[in-house]
This record gives sequence, C-alpha cells and structure tokens, in this order.
Amino acid sequence: MDDKFKELKEKREKIKLGGGQKRIDKQHDKGKYTARERIDMLLDDGSFQEIGMFVKHRVGDLGLDEKEIPGEGVVTGRGTINGRNIFVFAQDFTAMGGSLGEMHAKKIWKIMDLAEKAGAPLIGLNDSGGARIQEGVHSLSGYGGIFYRNSRNSGVIPQLSVILGPCAGGAVYSPALTDFIFMVDKTSKMFITGPQVIKSVTGEEVSAEDLGGGMAHNQFSGVAHFLDDNEDACFDRIKKLLSFIPDNNMQSPPFKETSDPLDRTEEVLRTTVPESPNKAYDIRDVIELVVDDKDFLEVQPYFAANVVVGFARLGGHSVGIIANQPKVKAGCLDIDSSDKAARFIRFCDSFNIPLLTLTDVPGYLPGVEQEHGGVIRHGAKLLYSYSEATVPKLNVILRKAYGGAYIAMSSSHLGGDYVFAWPQAEIAVMGPQGAANIIYRKEIKNADNPEEVRQEKIDEYRESFANPYQAAAQGFVDDVILPENTRPELIRALESIKEKKDELPDKKHGNFPV
Repeated sequence: MDDKFKELKEKREKIKLGGGQKRIDKQHDKGKYTARERIDMLLDDGSFQEIGMFVKHRVGDLGLDEKEIPGEGVVTGRGTINGRNIFVFAQDFTAMGGSLGEMHAKKIWKIMDLAEKAGAPLIGLNDSGGARIQEGVHSLSGYGGIFYRNSRNSGVIPQLSVILGPCAGGAVYSPALTDFIFMVDKTSKMFITGPQVIKSVTGEEVSAEDLGGGMAHNQFSGVAHFLDDNEDACFDRIKKLLSFIPDNNMQSPPFKETSDPLDRTEEVLRTTVPESPNKAYDIRDVIELVVDDKDFLEVQPYFAANVVVGFARLGGHSVGIIANQPKVKAGCLDIDSSDKAARFIRFCDSFNIPLLTLTDVPGYLPGVEQEHGGVIRHGAKLLYSYSEATVPKLNVILRKAYGGAYIAMSSSHLGGDYVFAWPQAEIAVMGPQGAANIIYRKEIKNADNPEEVRQEKIDEYRESFANPYQAAAQGFVDDVILPENTRPELIRALESIKEKKDELPDKKHGNFPV
C-alpha cells in the first residue's frame, strides 16, 4: 500500500511542476507568476481545493501522442477569498503554452458548472497561446462550450476575467462575455488578430502592446475595466471589487459596518461645485465627500471619462455610482459614455446593488461623427438600462440637467425612486443661453442693444425655468436639499427603500438596443 501512496505523491508533485523548472524560470524572467502561484496569491491561505488534476488529453495525432501536458495546461478548483466561496481556473503557460484543447476546456466547463450550482463567483486567470492547433475542431468546440456557459451564467453569478499574458483569437470572447476584465500593464495582451496577421492583410505595422496591451483596452476600446502595474496589485483590486458584490443574483451585496457618521454633513460641498454652470470640476471630489470613508472603487477610469462609474457604500450598503464628469467634455453624454454607463447599470441591477446617480449634464455631445456613429442607438442603451433596473434608484441633480440627457440620467420618468436637487440645479429643455437665443430670436435681433437684451432674456429664462422648483412643483423632483445634507439625505432614502420590490412584465427578454 505504501507504494500506492508514494506513486500518488510523485504524480502530484510532477503535475504541480507544470512544464518544468526551466519553463517556470522563464515565466518568472518575464515578471509573471505561474498558474499555481497566482492561485495561492489570490485565495486565502490553504483554501485551494484542486479539481481535475489528473485529466489528460486523448489525442494521438500530430505528435501529441508523445507529448505529456501536466494538468492539461490549466489548474482548476475552488477556494475562498476573505472566507467567501470562489471557483477559479488558471491557465498554465509553462505547459504547452496553456493552449486550449478538448480536455483543457472540459476542466474549465466543470468549474463553470460547479460555480453556477454553488452560486459562487467565477474567476478566470487567462495566460494562453490560444487554441491547440493539433486538436482542430475539438479546440473550437471547447471555446464554444465556454462561451455558452459564460452567457448562461451572465447575471446569475459574477464572472471575472484576469488577463495575465497573451489572449488571442477566439479566446478573447470569453473575457468579453464576463462582467469585468482585469489587465496588467506591459504584460496583458488581447486581440482577435495579432500584429503579424494585420501586417500581412492590411499592411499596417503595430506593436502587440499598442494593438492589444493594457492601456489600449482600458483607454481606447473599453474592453477592459481595470489596469494595474503588476500582478500583486491586480489581485488586490479583485479582492476589493468582490467586497462590494454578492455571490449570486439571489443575494444582497455584503454589508460593511462603518464608523463614518450617517448624519455627517459637508459644507465644503457648497463650493466644490462651482456656481457658474460653465466652470469645470472633478465629480470624484463630490463622490468622496458623500460616500462612506471616501472609499470609491472606480470602474473603467480611462475609458469614456466624461462619465464616472464605480462602487462605494452609503451607511454600510454597497451602491453603484453613475456620475457625469464636468471636467471631461463638459460632462456631455456620447456614444462611449452611454455604453459604459448602461453596462455598469445592468451589472448592478443583476446583482441587487442600488444605483446612485449624480447628475450634471448639459446634453448629448453634438457632431456628425456622433450622429453617424449611432449616438441615437447607443444613447438609447442608457434609457433602456435605467428603465429596466428594478433596484433602488437614487438621483441627485447637482447643477445642469438639460433636455434628453436629463431624462436619461435616472430621472423620475424612468422610474427613479428618489430624485433630489440642489438649489442651484437647472432643469430645462436646454441651457438658458440657447433657449433665450431661440425663444427671443426676433426680439434680440431687432433691439437697439442686442447683447443687453440677450442677457436680460437669459437671466429671465434662468429665473423662470432653469431652477429645480418647476420640476419639484410637478413632483418630478422629490426634494430640494442643501448640498451639505446630501449624505444623510441619501442614506435615509436608501434605508427606506432598500427592500424595494419591483417586477418587470412577464417576458422572455427585452430587445436591448445593441
């Protein structure tokens, strides 16, 4: 019997060595950890329970019959993060480049299925050369099964993708189907076709980093959500994100006690937002003054920066925040910001995370490029996502709220539960200057002193219409509050409606304006 125990130990040790010490050293030389090291860093100490260690491929063609691939190039299992159940797979680049074949994929399928049954988050650590060419259509079938499960599990369990090396071809679609993508600067790469293929087809020359590196996808394409300088910081950010979200769609988000007073007021908010509607400021300054302990995890900070989204807490409760950013494009909505906000709203709604909207928006960004790019269709996504959301929806109109953009930013007309406004808020079809120029065009044109008359009409319009009281009189704004009272007012509102029950009409699904 001792021989059997010894054999088991030797087999385990051999598989745990992956592609061997030489390849492990090469991975380290690139500044990368191995699959098993990554799992140990991510999960609580000693919590990892491996599943499928002894799985092998069953292909005898093209030399694979002579090739041993420890663990089939992927480490799969479950463990805990801060005591919470987590399922994880980590592709092992030291074992045949972490390439995906039939059995490699089936190990991932197993973990995905277990995560769904357990109602626990799934984390994929991607570091792979792509499809295992020797396995042909079996590799493609493997990817298809992963995509299918990503789609089925969407909105059921949180799915996180971590890009820690190459991720090319069909492999990139699994991360794109998950909720959040994490990348490491100068290490992560994602693209459908690499630089060599692009050069051969189009003649364009581009480096792998410029084409599909971390900043390319965090700033330009919007494919990724987080970018860190190294793997250690990346894993810390994953743990931070998990602290705001529940294990599945049937649970409430984690509650965290706070020592930050629930009735804390901030008089500095009176001057944080400039009185002039044309002056810029950083909306993150407002967010940090309102939320618990100034703790705000921004999502996609580099992409579509004219809207800010992320997670924070109010009175210990997780909230998803959507806010216009006046320091970028004056806070206008456009194609990319509509996409960014809509997807974030739908994630929060899927996982029972209340929404807090901070509105300061002059409208949609004008221009031929925006119109031809489909700003109507993309802007409709924001309307759809807010209307569809059944979680508590709080809104504070800080300054400007004009036209269709006012409606789009969680207005009461789209089902906003509590809509507050600051006294300086301007709620109108358009800004006073534009409105006066249209309404009083002839009067201004025929005046002896057009500029003086124009300013009089602007002031008259602002006093009569561009204020929160017209909307409040119609019940579209629930209360006009002092800026310093924003935090306690929001916490009281959230407490009153945190158990909100709202159901959509019975249907298979809506036709989202993709």
